[in-house]
Amino acid sequence: MSADTRPRLIETGGRMRMSFREWRGHRPFWGGLLTLLSGIPIMYIPYANLTIGSLTFSLATTAGAGSLIIGVLLVVLGLTLWFQPASRVFAGVAAILLSLVSLVISNFGGLVIGFLLGLIGGALGVSWAPGKASTEARGEAGEPARPAGGGPGGGAEPVTAAAGPGAGKASDGPAGASPADGTNGGHRAG
Repeated sequence: MSADTRPRLIETGGRMRMSFREWRGHRPFWGGLLTLLSGIPIMYIPYANLTIGSLTFSLATTAGAGSLIIGVLLVVLGLTLWFQPASRVFAGVAAILLSLVSLVISNFGGLVIGFLLGLIGGALGVSWAPGKASTEARGEAGEPARPAGGGPGGGAEPVTAAAGPGAGKASDGPAGASPADGTNGGHRAG
């Protein structure tokens, strides 16, 4: 291994981590993960045998197929939250409803583990909202974008001592409102 390969490996790992962080930030990642994980105990527990010493407990129920269907649907809804963030409300509500149904059908929702993971994951999926695009918050050169007007206060032109009320531009409407920049003449803090 040469000295040149080590920095490239670090750069590649850093780029992969940053791209994963970027991907994760544009979708309800944690809601999808918890919803996906909720399907596993709901699918597994009705078919599992618990052995303590020489004593075997079978948790199988007559609704084993229903448990399998609910578990698979929760896994699919978790993947839907990851790869189709636009349908997050539907997937979240469906995950919550399936988790509630699993309480009755699938051994108390996978011994309450799958039930709680499904409820929390579905709620996170429903409550997630996409953030604002980073291109709107930054200018072309990477500086924070300034509001229209470009003044140091970020907006309307500064008022001089000689200017009184109604001393605005000729195109200003009542109370100094300018239809071009959409302001209504109200004061801004800061």
